[in-house]
Amino acid sequence: MTNVVLLVSDEHNPLYSSTYGHDIVRTPQMDRLAARGSVFENAYCPSPLCVPSRSAFMAGRPTHEVQCYNNSKVIERRHPSYGQVLAEQGVHSVYLGGGSNLYRDPFALGFSEMIGVQRSERSLAEKAIRAPRPSTRPLVTTAASGPVEDQYAVEDERIDAAVDWFHRTGSALNGPWTMTVEIHPPHPPYTTEPPFWEMYAGLADLPRYGVRERSAQHPYAQDIRDHGRWDYPDELVRELRAGYFGAVSYVDSLLGRLFDGLEAAGLAQDTVLCYTSDHGEMLGTFGMWGKTSLYEPSVRVPMLAVGPGFEAGRRVRTPVSTLDLQAALFRAVGARRPGHWSGEPLQDIPEDDPQRAVLCTYHGHNVRGGGCMVRQGDWKLIYNDAAPHQLFNLRDDPDELNNLWSERPEQAATLERALRELCDPEAVARDAAAVQREQLAAARALRHQHGEGAQVPWAEATQS
Repeated sequence: MTNVVLLVSDEHNPLYSSTYGHDIVRTPQMDRLAARGSVFENAYCPSPLCVPSRSAFMAGRPTHEVQCYNNSKVIERRHPSYGQVLAEQGVHSVYLGGGSNLYRDPFALGFSEMIGVQRSERSLAEKAIRAPRPSTRPLVTTAASGPVEDQYAVEDERIDAAVDWFHRTGSALNGPWTMTVEIHPPHPPYTTEPPFWEMYAGLADLPRYGVRERSAQHPYAQDIRDHGRWDYPDELVRELRAGYFGAVSYVDSLLGRLFDGLEAAGLAQDTVLCYTSDHGEMLGTFGMWGKTSLYEPSVRVPMLAVGPGFEAGRRVRTPVSTLDLQAALFRAVGARRPGHWSGEPLQDIPEDDPQRAVLCTYHGHNVRGGGCMVRQGDWKLIYNDAAPHQLFNLRDDPDELNNLWSERPEQAATLERALRELCDPEAVARDAAAVQREQLAAARALRHQHGEGAQVPWAEATQS
């Protein structure tokens, strides 16, 4: 019998970790998993935004099939979750924390057990639905930074609850079980608790590439900067990055607490422990902060797994998606996964398959149009709806400085064929626009009914 524990953070760019080669950010617990298990070096999210990415993972399907394109939750979707499918097969599925960034009421997802999950507020604001007009606000020159006492009290409680469950319930169950633990850091604000701030005080650097780079001048990159209007002085940039570094190390410490808790409960030998995040973080690269971009810092996620089925010290270069991680949960517990769901179990993916392609899409706020990204081997294509397409060779150009779309038309055509095997980008763009119109109409109708600023319960929202 094999169990699974999955820790999901929010907004962790894996390149900010010692496990993925960063020379400042220390992640000894991720290193510990890497030594005892497998690291997936080129792992991607389904979409670089919370609700689309988490909903795709929950439903086992790409964002365009789930029809979750942005952070608006005004329209509820009713796709079955992996927790429900597992529970129906006798696998005890636990959902701990989180629940606020999904396509429906988390309590209707069908998990066997919910711990510390809260219903999210259903904001009717339109800014989460469509791209804004160019900002006319003054440039932002300040932001929260520095140490904050007790910032992670809620996260500590969640990990304590998970470890307590290992001892009280997990060790007594007669069949396989899964536990998904969701936490908020290293998501902004770019602050951290004092011990983790002290780890990086005076050590944080500046982004290597700024707004003068060719890729920073792409229309979508300009849109993201214009929407945020960030213009941070160097001293503040270092402080913001130090806070993020500290938050990453804090998340790493939680991973260690889960690992130790499994060992103390006598469950480590029979449990797969995984770590990933919902999307990445630009952290100042090309002058961009946050996510909502198809550039690597925004779409890459950490992915590690230790336990039965995962070879110690194995590092997999083949591109993978969090949908493959979801498939791995089913493989680990011996459950049947719906045939129309996307993804291949991580346990089956070879170390270096140059033909395997993974998809990531974005059709949310901040940019004038959506786009689709496909990664295959060393190559990456960003196929944009309302701006020039981009092609990068990530082996020679890991920082995406040189767009080869015009110089390498044959390679661009190869990647476009791979993309079209995964989705029809024009059809996805049309559907995203139709969903956006539907969301705007629903939000306006509900505001008219309940008033501006109202928070509408799930049951009163438009159903699909």
